[in-house]
Amino acid sequence: MAKKVKCPECVQKVAEYMLTYGDMVTLLLCFFIMLYTTGKTDAREMHIILSAFKSTTGLFTGGQTLSKGSLEEMGMTIESLPSQTQGRNLSKSNKDATEVFKPEIQAGKVRVSEDERGLIISLVGADYFYPGSAILTPAIKETLAKAAGLIKTLDRFVRVEGHSDMDAITPSGFSNREEREYINNWDLAGARSINSTVFMINAKELDPSKFQAVSFGSYRPLALENLGTPEAKAFNRRIDIVILTEKSTKRKTYEPSFGLPEARFPQTESTTEGDE
Repeated sequence: MAKKVKCPECVQKVAEYMLTYGDMVTLLLCFFIMLYTTGKTDAREMHIILSAFKSTTGLFTGGQTLSKGSLEEMGMTIESLPSQTQGRNLSKSNKDATEVFKPEIQAGKVRVSEDERGLIISLVGADYFYPGSAILTPAIKETLAKAAGLIKTLDRFVRVEGHSDMDAITPSGFSNREEREYINNWDLAGARSINSTVFMINAKELDPSKFQAVSFGSYRPLALENLGTPEAKAFNRRIDIVILTEKSTKRKTYEPSFGLPEARFPQTESTTEGDE
């Protein structure tokens, strides 16, 4: 009969609880790896996650973004990600806009949303623009005045984007109205954005150098279903007021256009009589 060999006594170098703790950490690591590999994280969610990091993580200092470079496998650049401060400002602006336009939002005339450009206030009321017209109705003037009051409280550049429905322009059909003839939908949508921009600037005495007016014609519809219906056409016949978050209007001395130069070039639309 073989002699039973006694196992030598194990020498514990760590506390007993570390065995269970180590197992738990391993299981948690496996759990989060599974979540990461199976989840679908889009660009917008990634922006929100990264902007939520605190400076104590070492990734952000004083609300600044990461240094320039590529974010592997995400199709984005670090330059395009919002800083923590910008994220908070955008969230506050969203809440302010939602409160200011609460009656219009409930009536379905205004939509407030966010994307990579910034905060978007879409004026989609059916009574804001008549078909084939860029004349501001009393209804949209009231809404634009509210938008101008909101913009005045923000130190951001603003882009006013004009849109039209897909109907072809027939200038001869509007000969009885005191309005110029439009060449095409690009021209019509541009007139809508320009008229809206000028009205807001005059309504609250805003700085014109903070504004851009652009046209997208009929090529960026908001309502993609039932495009030929009157409801969809009215929805796409709109302007979008985009409050840009990329740059503040408060420029530093070393940045381009510091102080926003007062000089104007002669023979341009910005020149008025007596400026030259």
